[in-house]
Amino acid sequence: MTEQVSKESIQKSTARLKDHFAQRVTNRARQVIECWHRINVDHWTKQWLEEFNRANEKLLKYAKRFDQEKHAHIAEQISDILQNFDSNSIPNSDTIRKLNHLISTLSHTALRKGDSNAKPTSIPSTKPVYIGMNHPSLAGKLLKQMDYFGIRAKAFFAPRDFLNAYHARHPAVIVMDVDFGRQRHAGIDLIKKIQAERDNPFPVLFYSHDIDDIRTRLEATRAFGCEFYTRGLEIGHIIDRIEQLTRVVVQDPYRVLIVDDSKAQAYFTQNTLNKAGIITEVITKPLEVLDALEKFDADLIILDMYMPECNGMELAKVIRQQEKYVSIPIIYLSAEADVDKQLIAMSEGGDDFLTKPIKPHHLISTVRNRGERARALLSRMIRDSLTGLYNHTYTLQQLQNEILRSEENQTPLAFAMIDIDHFKSVNDTYGHPMGDRVIKSLALFLKQRLRKTDTVGRYGGEEFAVILPNTQQENALALLDDIRTHFAQLRQPAHPEDLQVTFSCGVAMLTEDNTEMLSSQADQALYDAKHAGRNCVRIYTPPEEKGSPSNKPVASAS
Repeated sequence: MTEQVSKESIQKSTARLKDHFAQRVTNRARQVIECWHRINVDHWTKQWLEEFNRANEKLLKYAKRFDQEKHAHIAEQISDILQNFDSNSIPNSDTIRKLNHLISTLSHTALRKGDSNAKPTSIPSTKPVYIGMNHPSLAGKLLKQMDYFGIRAKAFFAPRDFLNAYHARHPAVIVMDVDFGRQRHAGIDLIKKIQAERDNPFPVLFYSHDIDDIRTRLEATRAFGCEFYTRGLEIGHIIDRIEQLTRVVVQDPYRVLIVDDSKAQAYFTQNTLNKAGIITEVITKPLEVLDALEKFDADLIILDMYMPECNGMELAKVIRQQEKYVSIPIIYLSAEADVDKQLIAMSEGGDDFLTKPIKPHHLISTVRNRGERARALLSRMIRDSLTGLYNHTYTLQQLQNEILRSEENQTPLAFAMIDIDHFKSVNDTYGHPMGDRVIKSLALFLKQRLRKTDTVGRYGGEEFAVILPNTQQENALALLDDIRTHFAQLRQPAHPEDLQVTFSCGVAMLTEDNTEMLSSQADQALYDAKHAGRNCVRIYTPPEEKGSPSNKPVASAS
């Protein structure tokens, strides 16, 4: 017995050591991602390229030292591209596309606990959240809830302790009591001193137990406060905001289709945008535009006004007649200086008009601004307004895409339906605002615990859908049960006492026989989980196997 315990102890110790070293590699991966993000936000310069290269070399060194094969493989591929690239030249779209794919893959490489096949996930911030609070009980609740969501945080109750920790290691986000140290506005004054020493201010969330006036709010804003919370503190809102501020977002470069019969002008535009990390495709024959749009998933079109065979306005009309291209921004780039003609062109499907010759930074800024607005509009169309998750229609569309990809690559696919237990009684007893808070809490919990490659959608009401590509049945069940267990431990602040909520989950695996029925099978498994007593995860079982002794809940409340 003692020998068995000793072996288990050694295994746990080894696992902890492995996790520690893996985290150090993940930290290096995050630095590479941040360097790439700065290149895309600013522009491609020799200085940024050198920093990017140094960060990647460190990643490769650490990955090899700690046997992180996936990280090492990606870093080697990035290194090969950088070695073959002349730092004095402008990168072409193919180079940007390859690097962006590798960076996107790198952002998925942190292992999720329990995944033996090195499934990817997004990389959270490696820095902790610092809490400066006068009220230990409130700070304790914050720490506990943050721990459930995987957010590392430390609480301090004296300014000296806070400053010592700050000088030892900088935080990712600060949650600060306005009167920290129990002196009026001392917390705001402390943050102002810290911010004055920095080029890039820390994101700060201010809290006040009993002061809520315009002057205090103004002073908090001057200290670069992102939010100001008062006595009615909603912990879920704070966690949601911290998640937004700390998550590393790897945005895909904008994709621009350039239509211009002048090769010299077209390639000048292409080189200018490529230097800013924007992927481009050039068409010098305007009648090929629809074929190009079909093959090149463009965020935006740059269109010349005067071309042979047709002019820009005519081409814009043709593009707008295609329903799927109605919302894509079209920017005219022409030597036409007549404002009346420019306005006519704008009325014929155009969104902006730039006059040649144009300064490179004007062109880049216009493309980025238009591209950002177009993506924001698309996001609103496909996302649920309450949770920010994908809506019902888009989730089913993604399911069909993943089914096709799974069949093509011969990889497993799991689809899960989740439903909050006794949700009607939550609304009836605590009111609809509490119901919305519970829904948002589960949405955030799912985003935190799942991979970036997984799809999470709000199916409707209190029901959610989860698509898990390249995931074996046992891994899917273990993951979803782990999420179920931890979500049940969350406490929603309520009166007269905090509320704890559970959910039921049904899972179906893709097979050759169920491509058209996968969602209905997951729904049936969810029904079985509800019928089995709720607060459990259940795998779909064909009707002919329902009576077998093995047909029992995969996991249930502990």
